[in-house]
Amino acid sequence: MSEGIACTWMRGGTSKGGFFLADDLPANEKDRDNTLLRIMGSPDSRQIDGMGGGDPLTSKVAIVSPSTRDNIDVDYLFLQVFVDEARVTDAQGCGNMLAGVGSFAIERGLVKAEHGTTGVRIYLCNTDSEAVATISTPNGIVDYTGDARIDGVPGSSAAVPLSFKDIAGANCGTLLPTGNTVDTVDDVPVTLIDNGMPTVLLRASDFGITGYETREELDANDALKAKLESIRLQVGPLMNLGDVTDKSVPKMTLLAPAKNEGVIMTRTFIPHRCHATIGVFCAISVATGCLLEGSVAEPIATPTKGTSRVLGVEHELGSTSAIVELDEHGEILSAGMLRTARKLFEGTVYP
Repeated sequence: MSEGIACTWMRGGTSKGGFFLADDLPANEKDRDNTLLRIMGSPDSRQIDGMGGGDPLTSKVAIVSPSTRDNIDVDYLFLQVFVDEARVTDAQGCGNMLAGVGSFAIERGLVKAEHGTTGVRIYLCNTDSEAVATISTPNGIVDYTGDARIDGVPGSSAAVPLSFKDIAGANCGTLLPTGNTVDTVDDVPVTLIDNGMPTVLLRASDFGITGYETREELDANDALKAKLESIRLQVGPLMNLGDVTDKSVPKMTLLAPAKNEGVIMTRTFIPHRCHATIGVFCAISVATGCLLEGSVAEPIATPTKGTSRVLGVEHELGSTSAIVELDEHGEILSAGMLRTARKLFEGTVYP
């Protein structure tokens, strides 16, 4: 039997995956990625020979290490392990898995817990940005129980508020990488935006659909997926992402008017399968797009007011609330999100 690796399996937001200390994984990137593919059981649609759940949302990895940066506690590298391909990528961040980083860092002794709550300052390696996760630590011990609920996750857990700094243009260099609020690709108007996640905003109606279809219906719509992929490949260079053929960005997000009390309905492809909900940074990028005058989202978004706005970004399983802070001129100052996390397993995994 091969030598095992210490690992914690956690749900973070609407995702779950393995959390590792950087020192416990091979230092060589190729060896590290091969190890993670073995741990997840990729490539295989069922990931039957590993810990993955046969879905991109359950085939994720967080690598955490003590930080040497000023005013930062830990560094966090997110890796997406593909399900049916022998591929691992760091081309994007993950705000859902981020929700588990603070708790993991405290429990593995990288951060000392305070009484009540503990703020963990996290450097996001993928996007060269910073976040603060506030963790419930009564009596100096991480507590995962609580009354906070997020759509897409049954039950309740302790709230994990996340606040982000300097995420506009984190991947593409600027909030609107082309400098335009709207571009046209394949005769379809698009808004190319990056407020933490490179995202292409598109109106569902421009593709002859409502935007309220089920995930299964959208995944089975080969004509729709071919059109989305054509646009995705063309906008990659426009968003300063280069050739995105083998990348998991940008995210393609179809928009429709909100059905409930949110600001807009979304159906996001990540990039070739429809997301069951929506990622944290993608939701923030969508919410930001709703506030930009002239974007493809703005005309169909429910209007909001104030300098601190909570925008419900709807998806098939409910809504994800993004918090956007604006100055008196309407310029975006910061963004945040409320998530939850839960430790599922701690022990040794065998690649």
